[in-house]
Amino acid sequence: MFRNIVMCYTNTELECQELERHSKQMETKIIRMDIGQMDKEALVAAGRVIREGGLVAFPTETVYGLGGDALNPESSRKIYAAKGRPSDNPLIVHIADMDMLEAIVEEIPESVYRLAEAFWPGPLTMILKKSDKVPLQTTGGLDTVAVRMPSHVVAQAFIREAGGYVAAPSANLSGKPSPTTAKYVVQDMDGRIDMIIDADGVEIGLESTIVDMTGEVPMILRPGFITIDMLSKVIGPVEMDVALLEVDSKSQPKAPGMKYRHYAPKGELVIVEGEPEQVLAFINEACREHGMQGHKTGIIGTQECRMLYEADSVKCAGSREDTDAIARQLYTFLREFDDEGVEYMYSEAFDIGEKGQAIMNRLLKAAGHKIIKL
Repeated sequence: MFRNIVMCYTNTELECQELERHSKQMETKIIRMDIGQMDKEALVAAGRVIREGGLVAFPTETVYGLGGDALNPESSRKIYAAKGRPSDNPLIVHIADMDMLEAIVEEIPESVYRLAEAFWPGPLTMILKKSDKVPLQTTGGLDTVAVRMPSHVVAQAFIREAGGYVAAPSANLSGKPSPTTAKYVVQDMDGRIDMIIDADGVEIGLESTIVDMTGEVPMILRPGFITIDMLSKVIGPVEMDVALLEVDSKSQPKAPGMKYRHYAPKGELVIVEGEPEQVLAFINEACREHGMQGHKTGIIGTQECRMLYEADSVKCAGSREDTDAIARQLYTFLREFDDEGVEYMYSEAFDIGEKGQAIMNRLLKAAGHKIIKL
């Protein structure tokens, strides 16, 4: 029965092709927004685009989002088409005020209020049972809806002008690294969407933590800046989905990023885990071999080993202990490798502490789970 519901409310291949052809013929307006002095008229215009069924890319504190009217089935279909995204991959509904939540969910448990008080606005997405107000096109055919309240001031103002409910995945072509600057939104979405709001880079650089609040025990479906320890201190026991570091293309995703390869650069990325000296020697030897064959190489490493790496492009993520800095720069590094034409990339493993789990989750997705353990 559930399978039939999903088939009815997701795009057919023909529909996706037609929508994608249409999305590539648009003229995309780019609006520069100063956070310290926001352009009210421009925000009203951006909100009008959403209300009329169009698409607008906008900054959040995590990554840039690709927004459409969350309550308009056609808008969600346009988002999937613009990204080239499978339509069974749920979208996150962005709100700017807590009183907007009640209309789009069946009920709000006390634990949700406690988490909202602690972490909203901020990089936390909660999954709840949806109300009939939210179309299945927005939720990928699921009876649940993912909701978050971003803290970025431009995002908040834009969402209010757009009517209060903006469905938004990251503003990149499906599978590519999420954009943390408007430059890469333009690179992927120019000609595919109506408008891009350029408000500089983002603060965090990784997508929000996603927590499923529909079970007996809340479960993290995507790690992020808000860690399991932070959540547990507010609501008690929280579990981590065991499938987070596995590849499973057969199951329907319960949250964005669970099923398909994401965050991937054009070249081949491999993660190398082990003692620093071993990792350094292995990566340098691999890059030398690729170089001898005429291939361009890249390395993502930490400050401790930066001067010892040998490759065409070496990206320093900062100190190994500074996971916030590593997270903030990760997607930019992957995008820069693409710009530089790097064909083979190697990265140190960054599984340090709870925030390291979020970094490794994204790296493993980007590498197609190619990891070498020394």
